[in-house]
Amino acid sequence: MIRISEVSVGDELPPLSLRVTRADLVRYAGASGDFNPIHWNERFAREVGLPGVIAHGMLTMGMAIRIVTEWAGDPGAVVQYGVRFGRPVPVPDDDKGALVEVTAKVTKVLDDGTVKVNVTAAFEGKSVLGGASALVRLPD
Repeated sequence: MIRISEVSVGDELPPLSLRVTRADLVRYAGASGDFNPIHWNERFAREVGLPGVIAHGMLTMGMAIRIVTEWAGDPGAVVQYGVRFGRPVPVPDDDKGALVEVTAKVTKVLDDGTVKVNVTAAFEGKSVLGGASALVRLPD
């Protein structure tokens, strides 16, 4: 587990590459109760103007925070996390799925033992989450 004394503004967290497949969408839909057809029905997704079936925004958000929880060594260290949903993540109907690249950087070290970490999640080089940041409490 990383300690607050080991962290400085500008530190970059180890990058994370995440794959999202149609099977992941099915599992997430079942767990969340979100059965919106844009997440499973290609025809419907295209009819409403999407490029095809897309990942749930909350699934993308949840997967992206892993970069912070793995770095901190404790998912409970995240005391606040927020994002804006920017672009959809189209998930092809194949075994590879969509590749989401996640990076993060420490932007503030606060006196109360917390750090602010900005998170970037991108699909095909374009950001899919806007303003993503986490407040993380680290031990002394």
